Amino acid sequence: MTETILTDTYQRRFTYLRLSITDACNFRCNYCLPEGYRCESREPYLSLAEIRQISTAFALNGTKKIRITGGEPTLRKDLPEIISLCSNTPGIENIALTSNGYRITKLLPTLVNAGLTAINLSADSLQPEQFQLITGHNKLREVLSGIELALSLGIKTVKLNVVLLKQYNAKELTSFIAFVKHLPISLRFIELMRTGDNAVFFDQQHISGRTIQDTLEQQGWQPAVRAPHAGPAVEFSHPDYQGRIGLIMPYSRNFCTTCNRLRVSSQGNLHLCLFAEEHKRLRDLMPCSDDELANHLKQLILSKRASHDLHQNNSGSTKHLAMLGG
Repeated sequence: MTETILTDTYQRRFTYLRLSITDACNFRCNYCLPEGYRCESREPYLSLAEIRQISTAFALNGTKKIRITGGEPTLRKDLPEIISLCSNTPGIENIALTSNGYRITKLLPTLVNAGLTAINLSADSLQPEQFQLITGHNKLREVLSGIELALSLGIKTVKLNVVLLKQYNAKELTSFIAFVKHLPISLRFIELMRTGDNAVFFDQQHISGRTIQDTLEQQGWQPAVRAPHAGPAVEFSHPDYQGRIGLIMPYSRNFCTTCNRLRVSSQGNLHLCLFAEEHKRLRDLMPCSDDELANHLKQLILSKRASHDLHQNNSGSTKHLAMLGG
């Protein structure tokens, strides 16, 4: 029997779900929520029952990987239950978490026991003062300790995200690259993306990832083989380094041609693209059977567009990245 995989009209196959479980965040990153989190909806977050049905419907359509995102997902007290539920969904092979790392060392052992297989933390600077200036919190040590703990617990896929900011971390490139000299992790540089509320900041701070790629290639870094169900990063490896360097460059040519991921918001809205104008309310289709919801997904995916419109400075309905976790 041929496995069913969500496929759009451009023959892109979607095996990766980014599932947001809250839009709240306890950081005040200057590129995302500089004024802090403000609740804009009274609609409740996805319940465990709704998460079970959504993860099952996606799994019935060939989804292999679920990444739990926010906002900041560790703000939900039932995060271990959510991870366990997704991990025990037949067909799901990889459960990842994206977190700012605020209190990750306290939570990580429990999350691993619940079924977590991969983790992404964030450090937009390796200098404590600069880290605090960007995020509003003096938590760099907690993040770095979280990386060490994740490796000691046997998590095979450990990543550190760095949003490129011209005036804040552009001079730290050498330090960032050196950071993975003896650490078997992936450090990913992410191009700052324009959203609905950061146009001025974007114009001041955006750096093209291509400049980083040129530097890496000059230093002997080589493109690495893309892993199954991997995200959008182009990764590079070097024989003298245990870790890898990744680049997420949404403004690069043909970025959307290899898209393999879909997003569901913490209120149950299906976003076919991070920067789409519209979303599909899965709650309007529930309750129904798991098979019925899976069939609805097959139809909804057919309206996915070929590309985002970031090059035309159109970020769709995305006001800030905490809405969907990037």
